[in-house]
Amino acid sequence: MMKQKNFTQQTHFIGVLLPEDITLTLEDCRRYMREAYGCKSGHGTPIHVTLVPPFRLQEEYSTEDLVRAIEKDVLPKGLGFTAHIDNFDAFGDRTLFANVVAGDDWTRLRDETVKAILNACPGCTKKDQKPFQPHGTVANRDISAGVITEALQVMNELKLVEDFPVDNITIFERRGSRWDAQASLTLS
Repeated sequence: MMKQKNFTQQTHFIGVLLPEDITLTLEDCRRYMREAYGCKSGHGTPIHVTLVPPFRLQEEYSTEDLVRAIEKDVLPKGLGFTAHIDNFDAFGDRTLFANVVAGDDWTRLRDETVKAILNACPGCTKKDQKPFQPHGTVANRDISAGVITEALQVMNELKLVEDFPVDNITIFERRGSRWDAQASLTLS
């Protein structure tokens, strides 16, 4: 069992991949943050909205178990919807993100996904008790102190206001220091 900074190495997370046009815009934002402020954290992860944060999948389970759980318990519920991005925001000085507007559709999709994963692989994760705030991360963890206000001002000049289809649930698996999309399941 690999350990990193005194916690068990996380192996999986579950999210929603964003459409290519929004992905390209947010990758440009990541490049700006790297060039202007030296931010590199998270750049190896495809642009997404996290439904189930990183967790360690026990050895007796596999990615295929996660796929089957989502296919059986989430996809038949027809939880696809149209989401909305309203520019950028931040979680304190730690995370800069595209502000995906929260709502009941997001909460239900997150809750049903967590429930399916816990039914299939008990104990691998737990439901976050905080209100769900969907977001598309641009930079996190390595943002220098005092730059978030300036960076947010630059990002918000883009006036990123977009609707997009929430049409997939994607299972990401850690491969070394990168997160790779291992399975993308279509929501209807």
